[in-house]
Amino acid sequence: MGVHITGTLTGLDTVLVHGPSGATLRTTPPVDNGGDGSAFSPTDLCAASLGACAATTASLFAHRSGIPLDGISFEVVKEMSAVPRRIGSLTVVYRFRTRCSDEELQKLVNAAKTCPIRRTLEGTVAIDERYEREATG
Repeated sequence: MGVHITGTLTGLDTVLVHGPSGATLRTTPPVDNGGDGSAFSPTDLCAASLGACAATTASLFAHRSGIPLDGISFEVVKEMSAVPRRIGSLTVVYRFRTRCSDEELQKLVNAAKTCPIRRTLEGTVAIDERYEREATG
């Protein structure tokens, strides 16, 4: 069974409603495309989804595998292509806060690379990723 999501366009903004939870998000076009840039654009959500998906996938793997993981942070830079207008590239830096071994860290990285968003974008969008370990207290 699929997840039901609805969207309503009002002016240039779109309000999205996640059916199962009722959570809402608002998108608006970026300034360079006629909007006011006051919220995530739809392509911003796609870029952020890559980071969130990889972090979630790695976290679930760590939990199931007993690998110590205090958290993951990430930064994504989205570059648009002009013609046709689309996401051209995503540059992502992931920072793993963990006390795990180098071998376990590589397993977390490999798990992150299996996230569904990355698999969907591969071959269509250039993805440049870097994985770092952050010291934990």
